[in-house]
Amino acid sequence: MKGDASRGRLAHASGLRAEALAALMLQLKGYRILARRMKTRAGEIDLVAKRGRLLVFVEVKARADMLAAADALAMRQRLRLARAAELFVSTRPALGHLDMRFDVVLVAPRRWPRHLADAWRP
Repeated sequence: MKGDASRGRLAHASGLRAEALAALMLQLKGYRILARRMKTRAGEIDLVAKRGRLLVFVEVKARADMLAAADALAMRQRLRLARAAELFVSTRPALGHLDMRFDVVLVAPRRWPRHLADAWRP
């Protein structure tokens, strides 16, 4: 049991580092981060960013290598993120006029994050 808790804390810390790295990379590309780890009734959105008239909902996937990270986004997670995005926008009418997009940022050790813009459409 103690090992499980320790692994959970390490995974959580690794996830926070991956999200911070993804946010930095997006900021360097001209995005403004509006929210991190945004919790809704439908689930959590890792990052919400804006650039121009584009509102971007970002799922960050950190794994041992880029291929494993790319394979980690299941259909169930995509549906959850789409529902969470709808709830996010419904509580912020000022953002309702923006175009929405769903992106993924893949993070692996010793690699710069890979940004997959418009990774899927709900």
